[in-house]
Amino acid sequence: MRKRAGHKVAKLTPTWRDHLWISCPQRGYFLMCNMTFEETSGENSTERMDSVAKALEEVLCSALPQGCITVGVYEAAKSLNVDPDNVVLCLLATAEEQVEDVALQIHFTLIQAFCCENDINILRVSNMRRLAEILGGVKPGGEPMDMHCVLVTNPQLTTWKDPALSKVNLFCRDSRILDQWVPIINLPD
Repeated sequence: MRKRAGHKVAKLTPTWRDHLWISCPQRGYFLMCNMTFEETSGENSTERMDSVAKALEEVLCSALPQGCITVGVYEAAKSLNVDPDNVVLCLLATAEEQVEDVALQIHFTLIQAFCCENDINILRVSNMRRLAEILGGVKPGGEPMDMHCVLVTNPQLTTWKDPALSKVNLFCRDSRILDQWVPIINLPD
């Protein structure tokens, strides 16, 4: 685990359930996160990733019919600019051949910075083809949709309370605590 400037990280109890404390004296806060031994040692991480990937798929499948999905880099940027408080999750995806696309990486960097500034959870999705399958990745007229950025928003007039979304949000929070600000999820085929 890396230390960040001004932060102290210490494990307090070497028991089955470790407690991870992070303090930031400049901002005056302390954060405690309970993590199981498997989560801190890396065991069962494949099972956890699979579980989170399935939860993400459930979130997308339930958000789509509610009209709570925004697809495309430019559409996402517009939505983030208009109402960032309504966004509950941001997904960034690239195909293997697009990893070196400088313009796309600049867009991703700007979107990530905006999401971090506004406390929006972010995930990188490594299986763009599966993401397109889940979201019906073709516009009317047969043109493929831009799946590089996908936003999940709250339904109109309500706050979304979904166990699958809670699981994804918990994974994002735990990843940030471990200094992994944009975790990568592989959606299963």
